[in-house]
Amino acid sequence: MEIELKLLLAPEDVPLLRAHPLLAQDDGQAPQLPQILAMHDIYVDTPDLQLCRHQAGLRVRQVDGRWVQTLKAGGQVSGGLHSRHEWEGELAGPTPDLDALDAAIGRKQPVRALLRQAEIRESLQEVFSTRMQRTVWQLHTPQGDHIECVLDQGVIESGERKVSVSEVELELKEGQAASLFDVALLLLREVPLQLGHMSKAERGYRLALPEQPLKASKARPVVLDAAMTVEEVFLAIVTNCLAQVGANQDGVIQGEDVESLHQMRVGLRRLRSALGMFKSLLALPVELQGELDWLSGALGEARDWDVLAGHTLAQLDGDADAGFGPGALAQLTQAARGQAHEKHALAAQAVASSRYTALMLCLQRWLHGRGWRSSRTPRQLQRLDAGVQGFAQRTLRADQRRLMKRGKRLLHATPQQRHRVRIAAKKTRYATEFFASLLNNGKVQPYVGRLSLLQDELGAMNDVRVADRLLQELPDGQADLQVHAAFIRGYLAARAQGGDNERRMDKAWRRFTSARLPL
Repeated sequence: MEIELKLLLAPEDVPLLRAHPLLAQDDGQAPQLPQILAMHDIYVDTPDLQLCRHQAGLRVRQVDGRWVQTLKAGGQVSGGLHSRHEWEGELAGPTPDLDALDAAIGRKQPVRALLRQAEIRESLQEVFSTRMQRTVWQLHTPQGDHIECVLDQGVIESGERKVSVSEVELELKEGQAASLFDVALLLLREVPLQLGHMSKAERGYRLALPEQPLKASKARPVVLDAAMTVEEVFLAIVTNCLAQVGANQDGVIQGEDVESLHQMRVGLRRLRSALGMFKSLLALPVELQGELDWLSGALGEARDWDVLAGHTLAQLDGDADAGFGPGALAQLTQAARGQAHEKHALAAQAVASSRYTALMLCLQRWLHGRGWRSSRTPRQLQRLDAGVQGFAQRTLRADQRRLMKRGKRLLHATPQQRHRVRIAAKKTRYATEFFASLLNNGKVQPYVGRLSLLQDELGAMNDVRVADRLLQELPDGQADLQVHAAFIRGYLAARAQGGDNERRMDKAWRRFTSARLPL
């Protein structure tokens, strides 16, 4: 299993990297000189990209007169840490040797059966290529870890299209994965870096298929096993949340992708909910909690304006009973979109910053180093090492009790009280989805569905509260705009208190209270 951390840097910052004290380390004798290689990689696949569709990549590399083939498949990416199965072997020339790969791949690996298909073997062709100058440093930590630091500079080409590459890869050769993050954080002190979530192969395929836009990434199901410990489950859940955050990073940095920002924010909310779920056994360091609050705030402001412009105000379009002209609504919507545009730019700056990179690296360092264990009591460690089933059942029962208590007088609750019910419903839903693979499969979806419906009704009411606040924050200086905003604030408030909204909310609540926990 190959374990590496990928970091991106601007070409103009490469001198800062080369001059970093860490890369001039010595063994008490003379400074280590880096190895410099010129590499040409050819990536092959079928015309319909069957290898890519099965999350595999096959390349042939020429380096120093030698030919080497490499197959990578499976694995995952979380916080910039890439873990993938890898098989490698020397070749006589630029043509892949699939028989040699077949002999090297384990029988249980799905990619082996894929490469045995005659139609795939007969149709492999070049899809794209890369030309890189590679500089390699061998790093050794005081703890005995061996890390290979690689700087790649070059270009990826597919037909007439090309894209430049400037990136650092830290590959663990021996030792603990946590040490990769220690090295990355040391480099980050001197060099502006971003986490890289796409391999060269993924970037090459995107170049070869430019018609495929960058898509927002929703949460993937958390797959747990009843034999796992509470600590192992915590790691699996938080890793899943961080993967969703990281997968939407590039879409947010591009600045205008509403759905990528929404899904990144969902990933952060799931992460915060997971951390709260385990807080009796372990606690995130205060400084990291503060940085999560900063990032959540940067994304939340943009999301609030997106909802106002794209949903709350859009729902009023064509409302004949509203009493305001279409010009007023169009003016307000345009102003809200302008604010959303500004907040997206600020969110993009935040996610592209070294501060964000440091936060993600520190979170991963904390996870891989299990930084909580040294401060836990023997009783807490015993509970962390226990089986997960009891913990999951206690958590879900406690979440449901809290939700039922907060929603007891929901129909007559204040907006603040309803907001607390919505938060409780969200936490209960996330917890149920986290533990879904351990629960009664036939009961999970109906239970989550009723929670989702309750969330939607309470969320619609909360959107009105947020809209009221945002409409008051619109820039001064436009008298007509302020008049329109005041009128629509009043209209939204009156409509929110209407009988239809309360009836839908009450119906959703009664449906939920009749549901049984999927235990």
